[in-house]
Amino acid sequence: MSETHAAIKDQSATRSLLRLWPYVRPIRTRLFSAAFVAIVASCLGLVIPLVLKWIVDGPVAEHDPGGVWLGALYLLLLGLAEAALFGYRRWLVARPLARVEAEMRADLYRHVQRLPVSFHDRWASGQLLSRGTTDLMLLRMFLAFPLTFLVVNAVTILAGFAILLSQQWSLGLVLLVPVIPLVILCSLFETRYSLVARQAQDQVGDLTTVVEESVLGIRIIKGFGQHRSQALAFRELSRRLRGTELAKARLLAGLWGLITTIPELAIGAALVLGTVQVADGDLSAGTLVAFLSTALALRWPVESIGFLLAMSQESATATARFFEAMDAQEEAEAPGASTSHPSGELPPGAPQRAAPLEPLEPLEPPRGSAPGPASAAASPADRAPGALPPEPRSSNAGGAELLPAGAELGAVDQAAGIRFEGVTFRYPDAADGSAPVLSRIDLHIRPGETMALVGGTGSGKTTLTALVPRLHEVSGGRITLDGEDIAHMTRERLRGLVSVAFEEPTLFSASVGDNVAMGGGSPDDLERALDIAQAQFVRRLPQGVDTQVGEQGLSLSGGQRQRLALARAVVGRPRFLILDDPLSALDVHTEALVEAALRRVLQDTTALVVAHRPSTVLLADRVALLSEGRITAVGTHQELLRSNAEYAWLMSGADDRHDEGEDGR
Repeated sequence: MSETHAAIKDQSATRSLLRLWPYVRPIRTRLFSAAFVAIVASCLGLVIPLVLKWIVDGPVAEHDPGGVWLGALYLLLLGLAEAALFGYRRWLVARPLARVEAEMRADLYRHVQRLPVSFHDRWASGQLLSRGTTDLMLLRMFLAFPLTFLVVNAVTILAGFAILLSQQWSLGLVLLVPVIPLVILCSLFETRYSLVARQAQDQVGDLTTVVEESVLGIRIIKGFGQHRSQALAFRELSRRLRGTELAKARLLAGLWGLITTIPELAIGAALVLGTVQVADGDLSAGTLVAFLSTALALRWPVESIGFLLAMSQESATATARFFEAMDAQEEAEAPGASTSHPSGELPPGAPQRAAPLEPLEPLEPPRGSAPGPASAAASPADRAPGALPPEPRSSNAGGAELLPAGAELGAVDQAAGIRFEGVTFRYPDAADGSAPVLSRIDLHIRPGETMALVGGTGSGKTTLTALVPRLHEVSGGRITLDGEDIAHMTRERLRGLVSVAFEEPTLFSASVGDNVAMGGGSPDDLERALDIAQAQFVRRLPQGVDTQVGEQGLSLSGGQRQRLALARAVVGRPRFLILDDPLSALDVHTEALVEAALRRVLQDTTALVVAHRPSTVLLADRVALLSEGRITAVGTHQELLRSNAEYAWLMSGADDRHDEGEDGR
């Protein structure tokens, strides 16, 4: 996250833990049964002092060995019953709580997948990983032990004091004296420990982030000899975490010491007073033994308060951290968002890429009219590979009306294809009053047309392409596909119509086939896509398309990863295709082969291609120049070379640009 850690909300531990109820509710019967069994087992331990009283005042006082052996048998049976009940309690909760943990982890994963890209830009991956692993493990442990025994120990203490007061009320009052200071101590401990526990869990997330980055970037670390600096950074974070854990230990040790000492002093005082009463004949020896045995049986329930409070605070913090991620707003769908294609070719609910789409038919001019520029531009199938269509209008480098008039398009539907209408975009976390990344973008990509998007570094090309599949939401204006506003489509349907190949290819820890098949299509489409991307190297891998590529696909070269990413983009025969510099990592020979295959693919789709090199630009019918967040020129490659100095400079790669192009970037 940009601010490293989320702001800590002022919320009590109880209120945080109550948010777990929807997950606990399905297993409430098991939990309540386990708590009841534990209460019975704990209360059986309080019966043991009563049996001791009977033994001392009965068989021992009457010199009856048989009675002593009978009492010993009772104690043995009580001990076995207590152990069996506690074991049964553990069995009751083990499997249900494992299921609760798995459900919470699955819900977190599903939710994170639905969060907008801006969320992932702010949050460090290690923070999310620690929430899905360490925090959920703490919650399972809390539900299994502290939650139950907070109730069990409370009932045991109440029952124990009832027995103590019934045996000798004066000695019982002595043991009640420490209650007030213990309550004050626990309150102070809870406040301080919650802050330290939150700090420690956030630092675990930071440490997880560093480890993840070091593993993924091991080639950079080794290549630049930075293993020592990385080790020092890791050691510093580890030192901070160690200091925080020691602070937790000091708080817990202080509380535990006081919780142990104060009741022990009270028991010692009760022992002295009880001995005096036995000497005076006011109290039987058996009653004193039973009283002290009951008091000692209550030591663990009282002394465990500190331990249980510490675990409860850590669990409350884990709960708060879990719901910080779960409370993040998912990508919202527009009310009544449609699920069918605007042309009606795909029925509602049908998979968008379940079957290959038919190629778009070449557009024809109106009956009786001569073939014009519009029909030529819309019929790439009739052109030789790489040939550019004639353009119906000039580039207009001044940024005036860049969209063709309806009369110029003839039969071409003005709404068809991809259309940007007054699109403005600024990032959600941008400072107030800052200039938008994209400003008043007006652009029309006709059906079956390929538009190249050219611009300098930082001009907003990648941001513009990310708006089409709604990885980001436009701040103003709208984008339409075949006349339908993408904001009114469900994301599932939109991303079934639009396929994207990003500048940085990302592969997953799966087989080559699984990575490519993420784009949809059939097994035949998979082979076709690999051929288009010139990924014949796949067939030379040990298991072919079933070969595992490893984490991030690092077992492959950069060019191989990029070719697989391109194959993934085209495998589903998408209606709309967005390519962000798809050939940057290829050598010139492979690039030429991929371009030749791509020309055939681009004939059957509407495409927007980010291009940095003339060879990529030549794949397009027209070119749009993006400068400082605005479309400043649209035309053919040759037209822009002649009329726009900035475009000519970008394509030439010269060191010095023309003076008249300075203001266009």
